[in-house]
Amino acid sequence: MNIKTVERDYEAARQWYAFRDVDTEKAFETLASVSLSVHCWQGDDVGGFEKSDAGPQGGGLQVTGEAPGKARTIEELQSDLALALSLIPGKHRVNLHAMYGDFRGRPADRDALEPEHFASWAEWAAERGLSLDFNATCFSHPLAGSGFTLSHPDRAVRDFWIEHVKRCREISASFGRRQGSPCLHNLWIPDGAKETPTDRWSPRERLRESLDEIFSPTHDPSLMKDSLESKLFGIGSESYVVGSHEFYFGYALGRGKMLCLDLGHFHPTESVADKVSAILLFFPELALHLSRGVRWDSDHVVVQTEALRDLASELTLDGRLGRVRLALDYFDASLNRVAAWVIGARAVLQALLQALLAPSRSLRALEAAGDRTGWLVLRETSKSWPCGAVWDAYCLRKDVPPSDMWLEQVRSYEAHVLDRRT
Repeated sequence: MNIKTVERDYEAARQWYAFRDVDTEKAFETLASVSLSVHCWQGDDVGGFEKSDAGPQGGGLQVTGEAPGKARTIEELQSDLALALSLIPGKHRVNLHAMYGDFRGRPADRDALEPEHFASWAEWAAERGLSLDFNATCFSHPLAGSGFTLSHPDRAVRDFWIEHVKRCREISASFGRRQGSPCLHNLWIPDGAKETPTDRWSPRERLRESLDEIFSPTHDPSLMKDSLESKLFGIGSESYVVGSHEFYFGYALGRGKMLCLDLGHFHPTESVADKVSAILLFFPELALHLSRGVRWDSDHVVVQTEALRDLASELTLDGRLGRVRLALDYFDASLNRVAAWVIGARAVLQALLQALLAPSRSLRALEAAGDRTGWLVLRETSKSWPCGAVWDAYCLRKDVPPSDMWLEQVRSYEAHVLDRRT
């Protein structure tokens, strides 16, 4: 595939879409405004750089696979991220977890984190014109071993995690101050039980009190924003999760916080896309973690499933993209980790492009006229329209390889960099 072939195919596709009242150039403009938050934890299998006796992981985290080349240092992880970002069209962000601080020579437990522990990340991002998002890490720690953190019955344990999240919010604000873009701080906790407890109320009451204490220090929303992420179940919390969707919906609505919906955190028959319009009627913004669950919250690499395409269609209507924060969230060690970033990010962007190229005005007109037959025919036939040619042209405009041509660079990096890591 060469540039002339891409340009020729795009011109034919542009005319095809124009005849059907779809503006491909406008779709390019809208897609260019989308900034994905690319998660750092795909690069090292959610290991982090604390290098402490933090103990076994818990709270539903499980990474499968043994592909070579896992990042072992901050420098290696940053190098891997830089390559991945160079192969994803558009301008995007990087999402950090608190366990990824630069602790060399400055060991600190999670209740003692400071912005200085992430100064090297901030410098790295600034040099590349990137913005950072952040997450408290309330797992993989001895004080998370019981399966309870912010809802723990022991006040001392709760205080530890309350202080941790407070400090993470301060770190987020320091990022926002430096980068000139609000850092989104997301909070997910593993709290729950393997069996349904007799008392479901008290842990949720303690969680509400802990959150109120965490959010008592206010931060300028131009520097940082808070989101709360629910879950249906996790490993060790199959029967009861303290931070359920209903809990966080009520809390966020009552306290003016943002909800975060993870595509893998709901029942397989639930549609996250269907929740978007309902939530945005009551919330100014919404955060989405893009993952792919297979039978359970298995965090597979994102690909263009029906669920993703349905979500993209919902997000591209009525200017909703400007009210939604999109972040990748999966971890797969069964394939090249850099490729996993690129596959997932490009799948999300291509799904959004396909949604932007849908004949929305015509579909709405048919729907309003009650012509269900015509509506269904147009919706289905538009799925085979030449979106691929438009996508390849968009990639070239953003100076990244079209189609699967990016894989050659990843293969070379694998041979010369990843395979040499032991």
